[in-house]
Amino acid sequence: MKNAKMICLALSLTMASFTTVNAQFGGLKDKLLKVGTAQGAKALGVDKFLKQPGAITTSFEDVNREGEMMPDFKAILKAQPLYLLPKNPEGGYLLCEGLYEMTNKSYCLMAGTFAPSKGDGYMFAPVLGSKEDVVIAIIKSAEKHPEVEQHDIQALLWTIIARTKFTSYSGQVKVTALKLLTPKQITMLEGGALGVLPFDVMEKAKDQLPSGLKAVFEAENNIRQLVSSGNYTYADLERYAIIAGMAPQRADVPSGIWTKHPDGYYVRYFPSGYSTTRVQVYVPKELLASGTKLVYDAAGDIACPANTGAQRLAQTNEPLNADYAKKLVTVCNPK
Repeated sequence: MKNAKMICLALSLTMASFTTVNAQFGGLKDKLLKVGTAQGAKALGVDKFLKQPGAITTSFEDVNREGEMMPDFKAILKAQPLYLLPKNPEGGYLLCEGLYEMTNKSYCLMAGTFAPSKGDGYMFAPVLGSKEDVVIAIIKSAEKHPEVEQHDIQALLWTIIARTKFTSYSGQVKVTALKLLTPKQITMLEGGALGVLPFDVMEKAKDQLPSGLKAVFEAENNIRQLVSSGNYTYADLERYAIIAGMAPQRADVPSGIWTKHPDGYYVRYFPSGYSTTRVQVYVPKELLASGTKLVYDAAGDIACPANTGAQRLAQTNEPLNADYAKKLVTVCNPK
């Protein structure tokens, strides 16, 4: 009987201990989710997250404006279809002398910004950032998978730009990722990824950001939350990614301005919304005189807006409404 009483007492003390520990950890969890103080933010690692490079960091500062030309450059020339040029094994177009253009699929690479509007100036910049290899891989892979809808690819890109952990992926976004990415590329999505930040943490984090980045940071968190929930549509993602209205224009970067590409030819962009861009490429005759082989491969290109509040547009080699019955006027025999 005495032993039974001792066992009961021990069990009671053990249960009381568990209750106390559980209450302590529950209280600790609540405290960690609150960021009324800087210490709370640091405990959650918000400061560390804010210092991490973005998935795609390309900005107008990455544009090399040396050699730029105004919109009237080569205005007397008639453009030929770019998509009629021969391709190399990687899907890039082998360039020949003259002016070429095509309307191609494009993708928004910056959530929480304004869609392109008439008069916006866009210039060439490379895809840069911690997820640049994954983004380029998706765009290249999409060329080989025409059955994958453009909206599904855009949703996946927004998810990556928002630094969503792949373990949080659900729904169509996950299906698209598994279709377009290799297992090795999928593992790259975990590095630098964020979880869904609670409201209080978001508010504390936004206090540490410049005003121009607050909307972007909030949009990315909303996208992470949607994708993690598994209950979302493309329209839901777009509502957070695209801000209604117009970004202010810069007078020194007019629509149709030409960028001199690092390879020596000229390129310019005319976006129509974020999903469609008309691109023009001008190749000077003297550039090819030495036998230089030039390739236009848009998978690594961004049409970068001069206005920080507008969207970066990833370009592709995929033409829209192509008419292959047309013929090139220029005799094009790239070596």
